[in-house]
Amino acid sequence: MDKNQRSRIYLLVLVIAIFVVWKYRESQKPKMVLVQGTTMGVIAYNIKYIDEGLRDFKKEIDSLLVDFNQSLSTYIPDSEISIFNKEGKATFNFPYFSEVLIASQEVYKESGGYFDPTVGPLVDAWGFGDGKSVTLDSGQVDSVLKYVGFGKVKFTNEEVFKTIPELKLNFSAIAKGQAIDVVAEYLMTQDIQNFMVEIGGEVRAKGKNDAGETWTIGIEIPDENRVGGVFDAIQLEDHGMATSGNYRNYKIIDGKKVAHTIDPKTGYPKMITLLSATVVAPTCMYADAYATASMAMGLDKAKAMIESNPSLEAYFIYTDQDGNTQTYISAGLKGKTANEQ
Repeated sequence: MDKNQRSRIYLLVLVIAIFVVWKYRESQKPKMVLVQGTTMGVIAYNIKYIDEGLRDFKKEIDSLLVDFNQSLSTYIPDSEISIFNKEGKATFNFPYFSEVLIASQEVYKESGGYFDPTVGPLVDAWGFGDGKSVTLDSGQVDSVLKYVGFGKVKFTNEEVFKTIPELKLNFSAIAKGQAIDVVAEYLMTQDIQNFMVEIGGEVRAKGKNDAGETWTIGIEIPDENRVGGVFDAIQLEDHGMATSGNYRNYKIIDGKKVAHTIDPKTGYPKMITLLSATVVAPTCMYADAYATASMAMGLDKAKAMIESNPSLEAYFIYTDQDGNTQTYISAGLKGKTANEQ
């Protein structure tokens, strides 16, 4: 055997060895399953989880989300919340309405009333619900404000009712987070310990991804002219994360930008200084609600709320007096963002 033949043989053996090592490493990697679909009409969901059996839970997840919407979707005429809004009371046939009422009551109190699922009539009155251009005077605002207030909602373990007929509930500021928790908790019942559930941009993550790393979730650049750009990212493990922002849904009133977020205390839209509020909480339902509350109360009050609650962390993007973009990152997120790595 000459030298060239030996070289070719050695090269072939090396290639085979590299291939064997690669195949072995691939076989040792966790097996990731991706489930995708839509819910709540047009909202996309993306679910990733590690499962050695590569089980596909799409059918079960879709079934859960159908029941969830039958409870809390205002677009379904015979949903529990639609019946409540039309008839003034509703009986619970699913667990979701009761759960979201309890959580909403807690966040309503903890936020000093800035999170309020009854604020819908004001959102509509200002034209954010249907896109109409509207400017209200103080008398008109006061007349609508009478129909707002979560304290006007009463509920027991079996039913919910309202104390004034004009009041309406809308859980759009918390429902995506709750739906994510419903899916996450189902996965845990199936002994799935590593997953990421995302619906409409809100996320709950547990364990690690298939690279053995903590899930990293991006925060969108708060720019009305850009879609999909990443401002920063947070390492998320065993928590929910939600972002609320005003940078795309706004109006110009008296020459100034005002947000679609309505202050339930005054009845007026908020001036845009806090561009986006990202909140991390033990569940996505609470993260979703507290992110909305943060936008409604503004930067200073939101910071105080976050810092007084050890179960919450936050990443706020805002503009200072000179119009420059600034960030507030709570203590528990220090060292967990991509820009700090």
